[in-house]
Amino acid sequence: MQTKNTPRVLYIEDHDDTREMVTLVLEQRGFEVMTGSTIQSGIALAGSQDFDLYLLDSWLPDGSGLELCRRIREFDKLTPVLFYSAAAYEIDKARAINSGAQAYLIKPSQPSELCNLVASLIESHRPYERIAV
Repeated sequence: MQTKNTPRVLYIEDHDDTREMVTLVLEQRGFEVMTGSTIQSGIALAGSQDFDLYLLDSWLPDGSGLELCRRIREFDKLTPVLFYSAAAYEIDKARAINSGAQAYLIKPSQPSELCNLVASLIESHRPYERIAV
């Protein structure tokens, strides 16, 4: 159940096991997580609800996370975007930042690293609220 200060994350990832594991880790750290597995579901959720952070994979069955990020930026220019992807080249990170993301984390990573980065990005967007992780 969401409380007023519960940070909300929209996580778009097509790999079921990864999506479930990351969701569990984030929920254990106090985040509310909604998920989807396609660009279509990401746009529908992002356009119908408020989130504190978008967590995106690079490769989705109906296109790229870059496309999803650009489409989200058409109607939400402020909410932080974090790519969590196995695409490990510098060009992948540069493309994500150029599409509107604030950060890029290569998977796999330590759960604490992911949670700390999510909290940091949300806190920088909500400077008057402390987020405990």
